[in-house]
Amino acid sequence: MNPWWCASLISIFGGLGGVVTALLSDNGFALPRKESGVWCPGAISNVLIGAFSAFSSWSFYGSGAAIELADKSPRSVISLRFSALAGAFLVGVAGAKWITNEVDKRLLKETVKVAVNSKKLPKEQSEHITEGSPRQVLHDVKEACAACVGIEAA
Repeated sequence: MNPWWCASLISIFGGLGGVVTALLSDNGFALPRKESGVWCPGAISNVLIGAFSAFSSWSFYGSGAAIELADKSPRSVISLRFSALAGAFLVGVAGAKWITNEVDKRLLKETVKVAVNSKKLPKEQSEHITEGSPRQVLHDVKEACAACVGIEAA
């Protein structure tokens, strides 16, 4: 098998792992965007990161590490095992999940900044504020803090 076909299949399976991560996240198939100064990668970035993670892992540590691309003599057989494709899928899921977790961590840090800079959060809202995704928590804290300012001004 051609080494570039192997690399393509590995990347495709890693990209599929990125799709699974996008499906499992609270964000769904959102497009990349900035929210409150935090870059949120979205589904497209999850797929690209999953493909890159899988290709990197395969070419560094897997059967792709043994392929000599500059060798002029034709190699008799290049094999691609099913375990390599399954591994590429799992590495794609893990790579995309890692970047998603980093974004969630930054969103939660931004939430803490907003909450600390507010005067007071009503007790009713603060008891249930952490229910939901990090993006939803940030949105709820911003709304609650805006409502606090409105109540104090009246």
